[in-house]
Amino acid sequence: MAVIHRTTLTPTKVELLTSWLPGRPWYRGSGTPELERTGGFRLDDPAGEVGIEFMVVTDRSTPEPTAYLVPLTYRGAPLAGAEDGLIGTTEHGVLGKRWVYDGCHDPVLTTGLLALIGGTAPAMAQSITDTPDHEVTRSHTGEPLPSASHTPAPVDDTDGTDLPAPHGTVLRVHRVLRPVPGADMPGAPKGAVGHVATGWPGPDGTRLRAVFMELRTA
Repeated sequence: MAVIHRTTLTPTKVELLTSWLPGRPWYRGSGTPELERTGGFRLDDPAGEVGIEFMVVTDRSTPEPTAYLVPLTYRGAPLAGAEDGLIGTTEHGVLGKRWVYDGCHDPVLTTGLLALIGGTAPAMAQSITDTPDHEVTRSHTGEPLPSASHTPAPVDDTDGTDLPAPHGTVLRVHRVLRPVPGADMPGAPKGAVGHVATGWPGPDGTRLRAVFMELRTA
């Protein structure tokens, strides 16, 4: 169970992402972003060692606000072989120094995400300890997804990140979130064999909804 501490982070997550985002191929801005954390959810690491968060940040510097999905992991020591995925380090008021990674480079996050899609792990509230997030929906069809550690080899493009997944599938992480019309949570996109979707607050107070991740055959 992940424990959510009410404490300080120096620098904050948003400050780390403000420096990191402009170097991503899917970044839509042309300068320094103006970020606000606007949503997301967490997963529990069964070993209790790694913090796992799927954060939505909205950039107000673009002509229309742009919502990005940033999967994050928080570790108490560097992750060997994941230097390209390091976003930065921060000082946690309770846990001390934490290494913050783009979670697509972290096997603990990708293994947890496959468990979520496969229905064997619940989504948890972003800011409340031991509380499921019932707004998050998921689906999966086909062979059961394995629970063994999955080592990612992420490939970024101008819209998202692809990760090789079991049974000849590809896990697609949508970095630029595109809200769907209507009040219903979107289902799996056409051709997908699995997906995760949820909502977050829009700039005008409405609730926006989008597919965050999908699982497709390669």
